[in-house]
Amino acid sequence: MNAPADSLFDIRARLRAFADERDWDQFHTPKNLAMALSVEVAELVEHYQWLPTGADAELDDAKRTGIRHELADVLMYLVRLADKSGVDLHAAALEKMELNAQKYPAQQVRGDARKYSEY
Repeated sequence: MNAPADSLFDIRARLRAFADERDWDQFHTPKNLAMALSVEVAELVEHYQWLPTGADAELDDAKRTGIRHELADVLMYLVRLADKSGVDLHAAALEKMELNAQKYPAQQVRGDARKYSEY
């Protein structure tokens, strides 16, 4: 099932409502949200820790569920942080993709994982 084009707006609206219903907006400062985001990323990484590659064949159902839930937490905190910071995530991602395309021209970097400053 494909998500609607405005799915980030839907998530943002739902997260606003969720926070409002609980009077949590007062706690959702950019600093607090960035810190919570970093914690959720660490929890995501835990599911991959000590696996050879993290490829799907190395994961059991419990790990897959945990990864799915942590990815959702990361997304929700990211969307909330963007909302509180006045950042349009879609526009920011497109802008960053263009900058990356300039830093990493396909014909120059194909098959090479070095950072752009190493070319």
